[in-house]
Amino acid sequence: MTRPDRRRTGARALVDQLLIHGVERAFCVPGESYLAVLDALHDSREVDLITCRQEGGAAYMADAHGKLTGRPGIAMVTRGPGATNASVGVHVAQQDSTPMILFVGLHARGDGGREAFQEIDLPALFGPVAKWAAVIDRADRVPEIVSRAFHTTTSGRPGPVVLGLPEDMLVEQTAAGDVAPYRAVEPAPGTDDLARLAALLAEAERPVMLVGGGGWSAGAGADVARFAETWGLPVATSFRCQDYVDDRCPAYVGDLGIGPNPDLAQAVREADLLLVLGARLGEMTTGGYTLLTPPEPAQRLIHIHPDPEEPGRVYRPTLGICASSVPTAAALAGLAPPEGWRPANDPARLRASFLAWQKPAPMPGDVHWGEIVAWLADRLPDDALVCNGAGNYAGWIHRHYRFRGWRTQLAPTNGSMGYGVPAAIAAKRAHPDRIVVAAAGDGCFLMNGQELATAAQYGIAPIVLVIDNGMYGTIRMHQERDYPHRAHGTALANPDFAALARAYGCHGERVERTQAFADAFERALASGRPALLHLPIDPDAITHRTTISAMHATRS
Repeated sequence: MTRPDRRRTGARALVDQLLIHGVERAFCVPGESYLAVLDALHDSREVDLITCRQEGGAAYMADAHGKLTGRPGIAMVTRGPGATNASVGVHVAQQDSTPMILFVGLHARGDGGREAFQEIDLPALFGPVAKWAAVIDRADRVPEIVSRAFHTTTSGRPGPVVLGLPEDMLVEQTAAGDVAPYRAVEPAPGTDDLARLAALLAEAERPVMLVGGGGWSAGAGADVARFAETWGLPVATSFRCQDYVDDRCPAYVGDLGIGPNPDLAQAVREADLLLVLGARLGEMTTGGYTLLTPPEPAQRLIHIHPDPEEPGRVYRPTLGICASSVPTAAALAGLAPPEGWRPANDPARLRASFLAWQKPAPMPGDVHWGEIVAWLADRLPDDALVCNGAGNYAGWIHRHYRFRGWRTQLAPTNGSMGYGVPAAIAAKRAHPDRIVVAAAGDGCFLMNGQELATAAQYGIAPIVLVIDNGMYGTIRMHQERDYPHRAHGTALANPDFAALARAYGCHGERVERTQAFADAFERALASGRPALLHLPIDPDAITHRTTISAMHATRS
């Protein structure tokens, strides 16, 4: 695909490549280092450019867009502080296996090595946390390197790519031709692998299936559900991947994350075979590497992952398969169990335990966050999107909310605070017809709450729930566990969050009783504006499983 008669700047060539590769939206904080790109975007007007208030928010939005669409989320920031601020979103995309490309404006090529203004060594900075990091040093190579970036970020195990754009390269003229649109490469399981998998599964008495990771789809979820129901196989999801399988599936038995259902955790310990599709078997999903003991787990392990280096990285598998989740799920859906075969661990028992686990337990205070989450599960439509960052408040969501469709959950598996609000803004921009709810703790919200200004500017209307207990609750929980009665450095003095939202031009209310939440939520939804509901909860309610008082009592 060449245009030998066309000369253009490196910036114009870059924007042309974005359009060729199907980019419809990008998130940015503007910088003088890439003014030429902004100018080229001004001319094209085909990319919906969302200007954010902090680079971390822009990178989170790009990650959320990549998760939602399966196509690379695009962020643009400037050098130095802009790049380091954005690195938090790159780390999310890396651990969450999200397709994402971060473009970073850089100093002029001739100034490198002088510690020029905001100079950074981009490959050195991002190399450990990105799938690929490079600098486009010549305008002639823009089409080539951008094409590689799109292929790299989407193929195999998806992940972030970071490209540096020297400001003088962007105004350099080039006659380089365009490159055709990318096509992601997905490895598929071979017939021998599938036969061996079926044989191992047929030999098992207490098998458990676990799904997660990147490169998923609604079709893959349906295929896994069909496979699990056909084989009578209990299926769980890894940390913050609860929307991968419809929670209404009879074979679905819950998620393995922080504080999972004890019955599910025990079933994994007692399993004689684990069939893992897409998940990395990281610290959160394995209970700190205790549900499976590295490097030789007690359970037989079938580990299917698109990165050939992942099976065996922590746990030696009985059978390791390099394959992406979508083609693997389709192949599994076509496998039939041996006649009369049924596992001893009937998923119906674990399913019943999962449903009981979803019911809220009593908690102190006038605002019962668990009951509110359960109300949302009943009130919200199946396609509603629920977003959150990191903090103990998220435990109530993971336990009590019912995720009924692919990409109804946006949450960082790397436990990054401040993610929920930017993710909700990106989600609502992509799906203005869907209800989008962001949950954030008081500490989590103030890490990116300024992006409410972005939502108000563009008329993007998510509903943000701020769960305020006046502390960094997760860290306080760890203090009470390891250093009881010695809390220090975790208390927070907070603003009036509802008033802050109104100052941004949003709808804002304070909800002081559980019974008042439903009407407040309906008013927020009816406002047609970005909205914030401030939910003060009793600080004693430290997790969905216990209280600070109970933790002290067990120490007495």
